[in-house]
Amino acid sequence: MATSTSPITTTDRKPLRLRMRTEPGSAHLDGGWWPQTRDLGVELRDLVDNFPKERTRIMRAVYSPPDWDVSGRRVEVERGFIRVESFPRDDTHVILLSTAARTVLRVLVIPPGASPREGARALDAAADSRNDQSAQVLLGSAAS
Repeated sequence: MATSTSPITTTDRKPLRLRMRTEPGSAHLDGGWWPQTRDLGVELRDLVDNFPKERTRIMRAVYSPPDWDVSGRRVEVERGFIRVESFPRDDTHVILLSTAARTVLRVLVIPPGASPREGARALDAAADSRNDQSAQVLLGSAAS
């Protein structure tokens, strides 16, 4: 079992591309995340360490294997480690983030190679309280 432990500095990274709804749990998606690469260890560390301070801490992530390169069972973050698991079935473009407050955030994962226009549209739609589309439909809409 591999564990992602390589150090990352904030000077090596671009700003976190994340938009979350103000009221999670109200629709299909609680927000959107547009990672820079397909390296789940690096990207998840960046997400957890830079997650908005007004939200609770992320403790666990369940990801869709087709969205990422191979990953370990845990990822080292500033405050220790978080558990990482994959969906038993394909649920492409979604990551579930379990928090210390015992909530589960359902977050759209926008492919790193999306164009700036598509990525921005998908982030906005995923965080829009009026959106009730699934991750697959939302990404298709953002691309058109």
